[in-house]
Amino acid sequence: MAQEHNLAIFRGRLKFKSNVSKIWGVFTLLSIVTVIEVALGIIKPDFLVDHKLLALKYLNWIFLILTLVKAYYITWDFMHMRDETKPMQRAVVWTAVFLICYLVFIVLVEGDYIFNVYQENYIKFNF
Repeated sequence: MAQEHNLAIFRGRLKFKSNVSKIWGVFTLLSIVTVIEVALGIIKPDFLVDHKLLALKYLNWIFLILTLVKAYYITWDFMHMRDETKPMQRAVVWTAVFLICYLVFIVLVEGDYIFNVYQENYIKFNF
């Protein structure tokens, strides 16, 4: 008995007739996002490079957002997360969110320590 898959993307706004056409649709979407990322990386428009938001250039924000969009569609459609139960979806998402927050915490703490070592030329604790 084959399981029926949801053949829509963009929250049901774009529907496909078969799994194959849906795969090609998602592939096209991911290809367009990748082409936009590569084009912006090559061109680097001045207005996106010169201005900052929260200490990060606008261009970097665009890259982060487009990367998250690609990661979402890869996980949601190609890894069939859409067909999983809600608790399984939440378990995967919250585990990833927790690990990313933990990684950011470690990077900030270690970065602050290294900054202080270079600034004050003093080692607080020696490994």
